Amino acid sequence: MIRTALAAALLAASTAGALAADRALTLDKNGLHLLDAQGRELDRHAVRAKRWDQRGEGSERVAVLLDADRSRPLLARVRGDRLAVHDLPAPDFEVEALCLHRDPQGLLHLFLLGNDGLSEQWLLGERSARPLRRLATAPHPQGCAVDDERGLLQFGEAGVGQWFVATEPEGRPRRWLNEPAPTARPAWPVLQPTAQTDPVGQQGDAADDPAIWVHPQDGRRSAVLGTNKKQGLLVYGLDGRQRQLLPVGRINNVDLRQGIRTGGRAWDLAVATQRDEQSLVLFGIDGRGHVAELARLPTDLADIYGLCVGRTPDGQLDAFPNDKDGRVQQYRIERHEGKWRARLLRQFKLDSQPEGCVVDERAQRLFVGEEKRGIWALDATADAPAQPQLVMPVGRELVADVEGLALYQGRRGGPSYLVVSSQGSDSYLVLDARPPFQLRGGFRIGINEQRGIDGASETDGLEVSSADFGGLYSQGLLVVQDGHKRLPDGRQNFKLLPWSEVARALRLP
Repeated sequence: MIRTALAAALLAASTAGALAADRALTLDKNGLHLLDAQGRELDRHAVRAKRWDQRGEGSERVAVLLDADRSRPLLARVRGDRLAVHDLPAPDFEVEALCLHRDPQGLLHLFLLGNDGLSEQWLLGERSARPLRRLATAPHPQGCAVDDERGLLQFGEAGVGQWFVATEPEGRPRRWLNEPAPTARPAWPVLQPTAQTDPVGQQGDAADDPAIWVHPQDGRRSAVLGTNKKQGLLVYGLDGRQRQLLPVGRINNVDLRQGIRTGGRAWDLAVATQRDEQSLVLFGIDGRGHVAELARLPTDLADIYGLCVGRTPDGQLDAFPNDKDGRVQQYRIERHEGKWRARLLRQFKLDSQPEGCVVDERAQRLFVGEEKRGIWALDATADAPAQPQLVMPVGRELVADVEGLALYQGRRGGPSYLVVSSQGSDSYLVLDARPPFQLRGGFRIGINEQRGIDGASETDGLEVSSADFGGLYSQGLLVVQDGHKRLPDGRQNFKLLPWSEVARALRLP
């Protein structure tokens, strides 16, 4: 039996639907009709359609219909006393049901449910429709409706029951039979990405961790380094276009520092973990942002995983790789007699798997994310005792896995912030980088309809810089890995956001 909410929605979609006090849309065998408050016809669009849905909030009135003669969807908008109707793209499957959804950002979505169980979710613009993602639903679905408030698509399957599918396009698709059980998440603000990188070259879980190189003369010519853990290191411009691919194998995390003093000169150095060789791959970056491999530096880790690097007070470089068994090591990266080497300085062990980490160079403090437990902090000085203190445990706001960690270093001695990927809630937290490490709030990354960029979810690595990159990024830049590329479905990539939007949303000083 169809549940009450779905039955009411389907009834509204099959009869007259009042969109506002002075307007209504009806559908009959003669077409779609726009009526005034007295029921008089203002406009009509002749069409044979049995399936339709509508939304009307404030001054916006919109409907979608399935043209039975041409087997394609139509989009109708009310313009004063007239209907503006145009064709939407025809999907490559037979549509059995269609319904609309208004998301928390106020964007309009269209669900097209196919007769054979193949379905799609589209983003509707003023006169456009762009595929967001593909969905596996059920063959011969019995109508559909969306509960906007709960974010649930509902449809029936004969002999089985009622299906509920989460309308959120980001993350892994979630569905329930008869009894929906969506997970409650904190009501963080939703920010929009302003750019995205070209997708990585492999399908599946491939992109992982970014780092940011700042051009010494012109911030707009800076670069983003990103790992493809199935192939190697990628280098992008701030426009998102790929500049380089270094096929160095299965590297997981990457980090970099500029102006490192070793071997009698200054270097811009990036370090990545190579999981096949259990080693560190060392890269040099020249003044144009061109990256080249310098060396492979062995470790004694059995299953090397995450990494971060940091400058010492005297300008040397320390690398902090970790192992899935919980070990974290500290190496000094240096050039000695014309050769690169990694000298082990100390190590400590957490109870379970770490990955993300970051060094606060001002305070000489190391933050490490233990994926299932929380965020730890300890002295980053090599000769200091390793005594991790729990900064924030996994809980309501920080949802496992704890993934990428990055540090926004305030300019001219201003406040610094720890930025964390709360992967289990598809969100990002911002904490003070100084004790008592107060939580300033969180945010999510949603769709930028105007630029045609999807949101971000299930983020692994992230990076942030307070440098002036010009334009939108004059107050700094945040880069996050996107675990699920949408608009349309595709291979993973990285999203770019202005730090100014984070500061505005969380009211950071």
